[in-house]
Formats: sequence, C-alpha cells, structure tokens
Amino acid sequence: MKKKNAAIMDLLEIMAKLRSPQGCPWDREQDHRSLRLHAVEEVYELLDAIESGDDHEMAEELGDLLLQVVFHCQLARERGAFDFERVARTIADKLVRRHPHVFGDVKVKDVDEVWANWEKIKAAEKQGTKHARASALDGIPKHLPALMRAEKLLKKARKAKLLETAASHEPRPGKSALARQLFELARQAQARGWSAEDLLRQETARQERALRRGEARAKGI
Repeated sequence: MKKKNAAIMDLLEIMAKLRSPQGCPWDREQDHRSLRLHAVEEVYELLDAIESGDDHEMAEELGDLLLQVVFHCQLARERGAFDFERVARTIADKLVRRHPHVFGDVKVKDVDEVWANWEKIKAAEKQGTKHARASALDGIPKHLPALMRAEKLLKKARKAKLLETAASHEPRPGKSALARQLFELARQAQARGWSAEDLLRQETARQERALRRGEARAKGI
C-alpha cells in the first residue's frame, strides 16, 4: 500500500512546493475562484480523450483533473479549512454509506432500487443541515451548459411526478430528425443575433419557477 501511495504523496509535496515562497509565481497567485474554470476545461479535455479511445491521453487528462483537486486541497489546507486526506476520506465514507447493498445487508433487485436508496440516504444525510433540499428540483448545478441543465431539470421533475407523461399519440421524431431540429433552432437564433445557449437557459429558469410553484401547491405551501 505504501508503494501505491508514493505517487500521491509526491504529487501533494510538489503542489506544496509550487505554492511555497520558493515556488512558482503563477501558482502562488491562484485562489479557488481563479482556478474554477480550469477544472471545467480539464473535464472537457478528458471527454475528448475518452471518446478518442486513447488510453495514454486519458491517463494524462485524468492526471490534469487530479491536479485541480490537489491544487484546491492545498489552497484549503493553507486556509486551515481541509486537506486532501479529508477529501479522500469524505468520498470513501460516502461511497460505503450510499452502497448498503454492497457494504451492508440491504437487498436490491435492480438499478432503479439502487438509485432510490441513494436518494433516500442522501436526503437523510442532508436533513437538518444548511444543505437540506426542500425541493425535488434542488441540487442542479447552475453552471451546467443550458441543454444539460434543461435535461437535468426534466429528469428530476419526472421523478418527482411534476411533469405529465407525454401522450402516446404525440408525434415523436427520430434521433436524426430531432438532432436536425436542435441544430436548426441554434441556427435560427444565431441568424437573429441571439444566443441559443442564453435563450434555453432563460427558458429553463422560467420552467423551473413554474415547476416549483406547482410543487409548492401540491405540498399545500
């Protein structure tokens, strides 16, 4: 185990050295906020590597993403907030806690039950804390790309039965036709000088407000 941990310890020590007075001027200037979009960029580069099927590139991009984790942990350690050990322990404990069908005696029959248990455990963990989620629509990252955010909202709304099931007789275009429609909508928006990203983000926010009002009415709030 010590041999396996050697590379991680080296990485932590290198990051601490980069942040030290004798380290790198650029690294010393950074803070959590200045780094926030670097993590997003690294995730997208990792996606490219995964889709290319190039294991060498994937390993390198995973390393770049890990660097972001280590960098934020070093910044937090300097503030006396938390460190890499706490981050690793937190996720390890969470994985064990949220997989009682693996590490406990809970029985599940399918993936749907796994997800249902996960949500129940997560809700119980957050209950009574400032992170408690009063709405079934809570927990959607606000900086997700507009289309991903819309899809996430729809998924949560359907799970919470806040959306009516589409009628079976409604016309449903195939994947290719729907893809062309999406592209055409983006083209039309651009032709008018609008951002399709911004338009969808605004509409998703409007729909979310309406769904939340409906949820509140259903709860009698």
